Amino acid sequence: MARGNFNELLWFLAVAEERSFTKAAAKLGIAQSTLSHAVKQLEARMGLRLLARTTRSVATTEAGERLRQSMAPRIAEIEADIEAVMAYRDKPAGTVRITLSDHAMESVVWPKLAPILRNYPDIRVELNIDNGFRNIVEEGFDAGVRLGESVEKDMVAVRIGPDWRLVAIGSPDYFRRHPPPRHPQELMQHNCINRRQSRTGGLYAWEFEKDGEEVRVRVGGQLTFNTSEAMVDAALEGHGIAYVPESLVEFHIASGRLQLILNNWSPKFAGYFLYFPTRRQSLPAFSVVVDTLRNKVPTA
Repeated sequence: MARGNFNELLWFLAVAEERSFTKAAAKLGIAQSTLSHAVKQLEARMGLRLLARTTRSVATTEAGERLRQSMAPRIAEIEADIEAVMAYRDKPAGTVRITLSDHAMESVVWPKLAPILRNYPDIRVELNIDNGFRNIVEEGFDAGVRLGESVEKDMVAVRIGPDWRLVAIGSPDYFRRHPPPRHPQELMQHNCINRRQSRTGGLYAWEFEKDGEEVRVRVGGQLTFNTSEAMVDAALEGHGIAYVPESLVEFHIASGRLQLILNNWSPKFAGYFLYFPTRRQSLPAFSVVVDTLRNKVPTA
């Protein structure tokens, strides 16, 4: 059968189920003459008689009944699928994919999302941990999380967390063996715990600033990781100096297990932002995630 107007198949099914052109036309909201003409065109295209018509009734022929039995459940399944898809317009449902760093997930995103997910059982959230920069459009993500200074200008950016900073830390045992540096450049004489940038493959250059002086130091050492938690663990064990988010080590500094150095050289960053394309359709599930993550605390 050549590809034709599939409305003819739907209209045929309506007549076959109602066993009446009059009732089927009323159900479909079309003229009876239009319906009769469409069914005749379908029969002509297939080269088969599908309906046996009398002045009092309409019945399916053997070929028509086989077509009805074959098509009816498929059409019902398609209609159910369409109804399920249309539900996305009205209730929070579906998958939201976000790419973000381990620190962004653990310090901001997960603490905010976890309490509300039970209220939205039809929302699925996929958090892809990556400390590099992703092209969210090309790679199929709904949104990403970055520091404010790193978000592209053509993206919608929504603040989701306060400003924070990286700090240089080491164990008291390490500093008993190696006097603490007083200037960032002196880090080059120490065993430092490096971070590998997962996207570019390079090592992160430690950034410092004080009284308008900016310093970037490419440190060296025995260990390189791509997660902050591993760097903290290595520093706790006395393997060297690490440069990590302050929130991860505040407890250890207060307890004396880690020692903060170069404190006045550690600048604050413009916090984490959720970013997404300006043309992204705001489906209910995505709107719930954005509203949940939106920052409501002071930035400093």
